[in-house]
Amino acid sequence: MAKTAVVSNHLTKGAKVVATAELRDVPEGTAGKVILVNGLTWIRYWVRFENGVVLGSVSRDKLATKQDLEDQRNGVTSTAVEADSGGGDDAGADDGGGGGQTTPNGTFVPQKFIDRAKAARERLAA
Repeated sequence: MAKTAVVSNHLTKGAKVVATAELRDVPEGTAGKVILVNGLTWIRYWVRFENGVVLGSVSRDKLATKQDLEDQRNGVTSTAVEADSGGGDDAGADDGGGGGQTTPNGTFVPQKFIDRAKAARERLAA
């Protein structure tokens, strides 16, 4: 199966990170490693920091990767691409107006599938 081209701002298990804010028993700038990714729509991370502290329920905005820090030094804004609806492929050519939604795990759902599900729910409710 081919990998999708959707860029996500989520971290994966094993990602090396740095604390960008003062956390409980963890000073700002302390390096660590993500040991668990938790959540569906509200993603949180369990991180083992180099000073021996393990913290759970750490938000992504409190963590930065090496690439995030380099981008910040170079003045590059880090924006995650939610979905590419006009990306040159003809998968969305018959979706009736483009659009769609990206699920929390980064999978893009074309608008035509969303419309089909809505129509089916309306048929079943009638």
